Amino acid sequence: MAEVELSAGTIEYEDTGGDGPVVVLLHGVAMDGSLWRNVVADLRTDFRCVVPTLPLGGHRRPMRADADLSILGVARLVAEFLEKTDLRDVTLVMNDWGGAQALVADGRDQRIGRLVITSCEAFENFPPGLPGSNLYMSAKMPGGINLAFRLLKLTPMRRMPMTWGRMSKRPVPHEVMNQWFEPLWTSKEIRRDLKKYVLGVPAKSELNNWAEKLRDFDRPALVAWAAEDKVMPPEHGRRLAELLPKGQHVEITDSYTLIPEDQPGQLAAAVRTFLLEGSATEGSAAAE
Repeated sequence: MAEVELSAGTIEYEDTGGDGPVVVLLHGVAMDGSLWRNVVADLRTDFRCVVPTLPLGGHRRPMRADADLSILGVARLVAEFLEKTDLRDVTLVMNDWGGAQALVADGRDQRIGRLVITSCEAFENFPPGLPGSNLYMSAKMPGGINLAFRLLKLTPMRRMPMTWGRMSKRPVPHEVMNQWFEPLWTSKEIRRDLKKYVLGVPAKSELNNWAEKLRDFDRPALVAWAAEDKVMPPEHGRRLAELLPKGQHVEITDSYTLIPEDQPGQLAAAVRTFLLEGSATEGSAAAE
């Protein structure tokens, strides 16, 4: 894992390297970059895949105590990450975490050439669904984050509707989830970071404004949504695609929210087609 020092602290990331177009993949709450392991395995032959671990609970290096880890604060860290690593014209891909909408609304999307939004928080669905509401209520109670994740040491708890049962149609391998949760089990500073994020949800009017600002994103965009999503409403995917001036919409079958876990092959194929078609279009325009 490589590291980069940002204003909030040290961020770890994976970089497959190479000369191909850059694809930056962003994970969700209480996960790390390994969410994308199967998608990266498919794409890395043709694309340079960069996968940061955001300070959303699965990170191993605590952020500074005064770090802004609200949704907008983390979105600004993504923009800072792109700047510090000198990544330009990237394809930004997100799953579960919808904060990249805030990044666009905040006017920090200059280094983004294409956007791929897969099943994620959008509109007023912050925190998302039953799992998000459960985590929010836990964060409001003293010691609640600690208790919530200690319960997830019991593997049957991981498939409950209020935890991860509605996040993926198929169980995420326990060894992967153990890696995601280990920082929260062992570090009060990591639990502090996650609590700051979970409780840093702005008013619904601002959340809807973030989505509306996608009308200003004039570059190619793909919305790939799980057709059977139980946490992120499928109609949100269609609404986002309609907001984006150059938006396309595809449904990913036989999947819940965590498409990189349930259907990494379908998702990788959709991203590959989107990027290659875009390259062909740009090449034709240049020739003319």
